Amino acid sequence: MKRILLACLLINLLSCKNNVETYIEHIPGYWEIEKVVLANGTERDYSYNETIDYFFISDSLKGIRKKLKPSLDGKFTAFTTSEEFTLVIENDSLNIYYSTPFDTWKESILFAGSEALKVINSNKNVYLYKRYTPLNIE
Repeated sequence: MKRILLACLLINLLSCKNNVETYIEHIPGYWEIEKVVLANGTERDYSYNETIDYFFISDSLKGIRKKLKPSLDGKFTAFTTSEEFTLVIENDSLNIYYSTPFDTWKESILFAGSEALKVINSNKNVYLYKRYTPLNIE
């Protein structure tokens, strides 16, 4: 009886694991930082963002992240630099490996849904993004 109970418990625990592969479909698009939680627990809320992040991912799990500045007419001004990245699933985690001519670094996706994105960097700072919605001034 104990073995059956233990087996049921293990099956239940294993089935509760997040499938990080499902995060990939939610990452592309326009995101704005809503909050940053620093490694020391300090939180910084962002009620307004002058820039947003645009993520594009190809079928090969390679992509770019670009900083954009939205304008009131619904268009964007792009900054000249973009960061190339590769998505890699490792040890049940979805990691982003960035590469620029100046640096390389890694971030991990803690969650990605249709309206929320949660990323942690190597300094243990957690970035909470929300899906960008343009201002409607009418």
